[in-house]
Amino acid sequence: MAERTNMMDKALGPARGPGLPWTAAEYELLRDQVRRFVEEEIKPCADSWEEQGFIPRPVLRRMGELGFFGIRYPGGYGGAEMDAVASTVFAEELGRSTYGGVADAMLVQAEMASVYVFHDGTRAQRARWMPGIIRGEVITAVAITEPDAGSDVKAIRTRALREGDSYILDGTKLYITNGVHADLYCVAAKTNPSAGSNGITMFLVEKGTPGFSVGRVLDKQGWRSSDTAELVFDGCRVPAENVLGAEGQGFYSIMRNFQNERLVLAAMAIGMAEAAIEMTLAHVKARRAFGGVLWDLQAIRQRLAMLAAKVEANREFLYATAWRMAADDDCIREISMLKAICAELVNEVAYACVQFHGAMGVMRESPIERIARDARVLPIAGGATEVMLEVVASMS
Repeated sequence: MAERTNMMDKALGPARGPGLPWTAAEYELLRDQVRRFVEEEIKPCADSWEEQGFIPRPVLRRMGELGFFGIRYPGGYGGAEMDAVASTVFAEELGRSTYGGVADAMLVQAEMASVYVFHDGTRAQRARWMPGIIRGEVITAVAITEPDAGSDVKAIRTRALREGDSYILDGTKLYITNGVHADLYCVAAKTNPSAGSNGITMFLVEKGTPGFSVGRVLDKQGWRSSDTAELVFDGCRVPAENVLGAEGQGFYSIMRNFQNERLVLAAMAIGMAEAAIEMTLAHVKARRAFGGVLWDLQAIRQRLAMLAAKVEANREFLYATAWRMAADDDCIREISMLKAICAELVNEVAYACVQFHGAMGVMRESPIERIARDARVLPIAGGATEVMLEVVASMS
């Protein structure tokens, strides 16, 4: 698997083409840096993060120092000015860590919440917040989902009423990654409930703003090292200067930024699937049974071979789509396909790999058990599989 990975990256060619300057060697350098960070600074400690339910601040600052939170942002803010292919490399390697919660929390910071500040923020908002976000000093969260509204963004009920030079926010958000420990929240609220998709606006809300509080800290099946919370807005007064983008344009901002979120979630799924197959191959080649090893059994060999083929085929699709996104092509249909198929595929892989590990596959001490729990979140997060397929169908 690792050898095919390197071959595939080299096949991308020496350069991306006119106006797209990053080379395959530079993507490989990023991959090596992330992989080394995973091996040296995530894996030795992440079991304790799973127990405590969050990643310590010094780890996030360390990621900022290494440039991982600024991969696609301008150098003026401290970013590396790379592209969607680099983000895909980053997400894939985080997925390969086998700690889905770590990958989730870090991708929210780098690729899901901060994009609202960068794409929709004013010059003053970006100047104030982006350097700290990229350094890992300002932790971000995006608050869209509510008790009665998930993938159906237009159904949110949180209200934002204009009052002088402020907005008053009232409502509840649910299942918010980084919700407990974030410093800055990108919050969706309805400023004009009768206007449908044209009535949603995004706001920047700082922790400590009067009327804003973290409610319940949620206990999850998977992604246990990413903190997840309920957020409560009760007469929360937000300055009008904290509007992100134009009033009434929040829905379109969410839909645009969803594309990046879904791309990196697909990459994370591929990384998790690769790791699961690699560790299962090692297990079945060593585990003795029936006078030989499990690898001697044709059914097991062929099942793993088919799963590896599916992962590799979808990895090619993933990087082809990342290239198109880097070139500013419209690839909503392809990203929706990717999010659906990769999220379902990692669960297919995890199910088989747990089976081939036998009793060890369901023990909490086994990484494959954690992968199976964490994989189950992916067909839900960032847009359910069914919603992704409806997007594809509507564009067919």
